[in-house]
Amino acid sequence: MDVGLLIHEGQLTFADRGLHLWTDLGEWWYERHRAPPPLGGNVVRRDLGPAVIQQVARDLKASIVYALEHRAPALAHASRFNRGIGEERTDRFVGMYVNHWTVDYGDKGREAVRALLDRAWSAGLVPEKVARGVCVDLPAW
Repeated sequence: MDVGLLIHEGQLTFADRGLHLWTDLGEWWYERHRAPPPLGGNVVRRDLGPAVIQQVARDLKASIVYALEHRAPALAHASRFNRGIGEERTDRFVGMYVNHWTVDYGDKGREAVRALLDRAWSAGLVPEKVARGVCVDLPAW
């Protein structure tokens, strides 16, 4: 049996190509952690100092909140990069990644990040156990 891992809009278009879903890893992760899988992060060099780190965090949050509060123009902008998946799928795709978890992943999200880092260490993908990840110890917004 041939299998593959589909990412990005492939998560929504696989059936169009005659492919069949075996498992949705996002759902699998959510069932175990009650938080979405940590899919990415923003990094700021610590040597830039707390003031810059705080400002970057505030600006990122403000941008995300603005997009959520002005969804139609945000989707119009995003649709320029949607690889032909149409408005409805663009809306669904954006909603998968830009939502309340993006604004504040809270304690459950932090637990999910720690679980991911622990799994990476257990699998030998990172050289040492991460006691505190950068994404875990960011200052509050």
